[in-house]
Amino acid sequence: MKKRVLRGLLCLMVLGLAACSSLFPTPIAKLLEDPRGYEGKQVTISGEVVESVSILLLKYFIVRDDTGEITVITQRPLPRKGEKIKVHGRIEEAFSLGDQQLIVLIEDPREP
Repeated sequence: MKKRVLRGLLCLMVLGLAACSSLFPTPIAKLLEDPRGYEGKQVTISGEVVESVSILLLKYFIVRDDTGEITVITQRPLPRKGEKIKVHGRIEEAFSLGDQQLIVLIEDPREP
């Protein structure tokens, strides 16, 4: 009986830690260092908006944290430059040309 209770508590702890990890933002440098490892996966980043651009139907902004910066493609109104923001979305490779590539975060429109 005691082993079952301990196993149950251990499972709850593991599930709790897994849930908490999705609450903490991923450092941008980690995404850029291993884009294939994150391709198509949902992540959360946070940082400061350093640029906002709207060109015809394409809206994007650039977020910088202490480790790097990444372009975020969005459908919502653009945030202001200098705004601190948390963004949830999917990592994708926008394009690759030779050894250059652009990794972007496509913001989940369902997130506030």
